[in-house]
Amino acid sequence: MCRYTKILVVAIPLLAQDPSVRLERVTGGLAAPTDVQHAGDGTGRLFVVEQGGRIRIVREGVLAARPFLDISARTVADGEQGLLGLAFPPDFRRKQHFYVNYTDRAGDTIIARYRVTTDPDLADPASETIVLQIEQPFSNHNGGGLQFGPDGRLYIGMGDGGSGNDPGNYAQRADSLLGKMLRWDVEAGAAAPSIWARGLRNPWRFSFDRASGDLWIADVGQDNYEEVNFQPASSQGGENYGWRMWEGLHCANPPCEAASHTAPVAEYTHEEGCSVTGGYVYRGRRSPGLRGMYFYGDYCSGRLWGLRREGDRWRSRLAQSTGLNISTFGQDEAGELYVADHGGGVLYGISGNPAPALSAAGVVDAASFAPGLVAGSAATIFAFGVLDSDDVVAAGRTPLPLELAGVSVTIANRPAPLYAVANRRGLEQVNVQTPWEAAGATSAAVVVRREGLASAPVTVAVLAAQPGVFTLDGEAAVVVHHSDNALVTPERPAERGEIVYLYATGLGPLENTPPTGAAAPLAPLSPVRGLVSATIGGRAAEVLFAGLAPGLAGVYQINLRVPTGVPAGLADLIVQSGGLPSRVTRLPVR
Repeated sequence: MCRYTKILVVAIPLLAQDPSVRLERVTGGLAAPTDVQHAGDGTGRLFVVEQGGRIRIVREGVLAARPFLDISARTVADGEQGLLGLAFPPDFRRKQHFYVNYTDRAGDTIIARYRVTTDPDLADPASETIVLQIEQPFSNHNGGGLQFGPDGRLYIGMGDGGSGNDPGNYAQRADSLLGKMLRWDVEAGAAAPSIWARGLRNPWRFSFDRASGDLWIADVGQDNYEEVNFQPASSQGGENYGWRMWEGLHCANPPCEAASHTAPVAEYTHEEGCSVTGGYVYRGRRSPGLRGMYFYGDYCSGRLWGLRREGDRWRSRLAQSTGLNISTFGQDEAGELYVADHGGGVLYGISGNPAPALSAAGVVDAASFAPGLVAGSAATIFAFGVLDSDDVVAAGRTPLPLELAGVSVTIANRPAPLYAVANRRGLEQVNVQTPWEAAGATSAAVVVRREGLASAPVTVAVLAAQPGVFTLDGEAAVVVHHSDNALVTPERPAERGEIVYLYATGLGPLENTPPTGAAAPLAPLSPVRGLVSATIGGRAAEVLFAGLAPGLAGVYQINLRVPTGVPAGLADLIVQSGGLPSRVTRLPVR
């Protein structure tokens, strides 16, 4: 079971269902808030940036009368200018300094470092060290966001310099810092930032997903479209988000070549708003059903949206029409989210669904991740709100339990045995066996429960067969040498003519079916009723056995002989059952 559980804990794209979101007033009395940050120092304080040049402290819902910092003499809150961003470095509790982004009285962008006094609620305005100054040709499109990334670098969101349609084409020019996402190892003493990404018009709020490390950038549009960009944590930088050629998904200033830029994952027209404000991915514990959802809004319309990925597409849903001038979002140390009203000067907390959440697209075959269920076979349910911490809680025995970590699942109103409940870098999942009793059905309602709170049911297709082959990395098939039960690897590949076996899912009905949740017997075996075939390198492989893997529940095993005529190297491996092929996996052959 250890090996099987490890195979199942694999990431696929995020899934979602409609959010139910509430806004709860935290505090008022703010003057044009532009940013909300926490210091990561364990104090629970929120720091609210005011456009006029002050930073205010909110502690347990109470706004302190005395500003944390007041540099109103150095800036002017005029249109898109003023004090715009704040960032605390990693280990702020020891370092006791922080960074701000403001426009000075000449209108240029200033990145400055300030120190905290002996009073932890008071910074010293005289301690300013200007670490970067960027000349602004116009008064608008200043960006203003600051964030320290998971890599410990300071990221700076810069607008294109303003006016309209980027007359200097700064967003595309390599000799300008305007219209860019900058990255700077400022804490290590690097002399200047480097360009991390380009093609931005006015990135108004960007953030990192605290669980996955992914970067989200909301970019304000020109005349027609607002957009949200996504950069995975695996990125090495260098993305071009398209401006000034592209506005959202549309060509704005030809020539426009789709292959030359990274398209946004969400957009909306100016019928729905006029200026996007980027937020955060929810990772708190108060509202587990909202986890994994990226929140963003519009300054003009007050609309608040939640965005997740469903299968191979992104889907954005309206969470609430707030009526606010949404100027910024914030995140506290616990991962709870906030939204600020620029005009009303009020800070609100975001809360919502306490029950787990899932979608039909998130109920998939455990090996192939294809949507749907097969009776008796292992399945994975990608859900939100099933496990708070980064962990794997696995079944250590068979029969498989019906509950793990307070989580249970029903499929077609029958309890589904659990292999594991997992949370890996924010991707939560429940690995289950589809009850054998689901055979013959064409669909089934799936419900996930945690501590008595049930998700909304989703209807999932039930298929007679859906073959899948377990892999190590999405490509390399888990294949074992029959002679000594060692894993086939590139260092020890399969030999032509050798007998090997692999683990699979969804091969279909059996002879000698064991009870749901029980391990397959060694004698008599539980073979598949229908024909199962396999090809390696395009050549038919002799299938010696296809059925449930003895000692495991809901996992199939195929024993086969490697064809003698297969060329050496990485060979395509395909399994077929019920007339349906598995997706292509790879097998090293010598």
